[in-house]
Amino acid sequence: MEQLPVVLVVEGAKEACHTVCQCLTGLYRVLTVDTAEQCLSRALEKPELILLSTAIPNNAGLSLFQQLKSNPDTQDIPILSLVNSDDEGVITLEDGAADFLCKPIQAVTLKARVATQIQLQWQTNRLNFLALHDQLTGLYNRHFLVERANQSLSKMQRHQTALSIVLLDLDGFRHINDFNGHHVGDLVLQIVSKLLQESFRKEDVVARIGGEEFVILMESGISEARDKTESVRQLLQNLKPLGLPLTGSFGVVNVNADNLDFSHLMLLADEAVYKAKADGRNCIVCYDKGHYLSQNRH
Repeated sequence: MEQLPVVLVVEGAKEACHTVCQCLTGLYRVLTVDTAEQCLSRALEKPELILLSTAIPNNAGLSLFQQLKSNPDTQDIPILSLVNSDDEGVITLEDGAADFLCKPIQAVTLKARVATQIQLQWQTNRLNFLALHDQLTGLYNRHFLVERANQSLSKMQRHQTALSIVLLDLDGFRHINDFNGHHVGDLVLQIVSKLLQESFRKEDVVARIGGEEFVILMESGISEARDKTESVRQLLQNLKPLGLPLTGSFGVVNVNADNLDFSHLMLLADEAVYKAKADGRNCIVCYDKGHYLSQNRH
């Protein structure tokens, strides 16, 4: 069952709050709070829209608005300002409000304004998703991978954290496309992508960078990255998507402070995959401290 969009109502006047809830209940999941502190907490749950009234304790409406917009975790949530007719300027469109509505609330107008903001937010979220994800598999795309990799490399340099890059190239994938059709190949890529998403941690970045190539960015040392990659290699070997045999060649690169250029690290990972192919495929080659080391199949 599809979940209703969440609307957070921040209103200190009980009658006005009741009116808003009556109008929106059934169309949305309505959450209500009456203080700035409660709003800041609830907003972290990422409602689709916040209805913010000036009628909250200590005239905190504008201050609360500014806090919401200055916090990276809440700044993208659209805010519809509920104002009295004589104080429209308290929170303006110039401040960053998505819209405003004057009290007393008219049900038809409120429903129309809220529906518009929910639709706009859905479209914005969809565009943002498409900009950062591969459309076929839903994994992150190359653009997001490069951005996150550079952030991770900076973090590694500042805090001495561990980082490894795993490159996977599916073995013989062209054969699947040639003999079964691209529609089958697409289904296989989706099944493999689901396996990768489920196998790695949420904090690991799993991306498809084109064709049958995938990259995993892991904040882990070489030993942990190698062991995890070996478990995924075995899972992939046993996967048999759509009944088709499928394996992968993996390159694992240990990142160190002497090499923080992502483009060069990807070249090293690509060379490791090339060596894995030369070793007979369905295996792992690791690059660490200037040396390529093969991991034998079990």
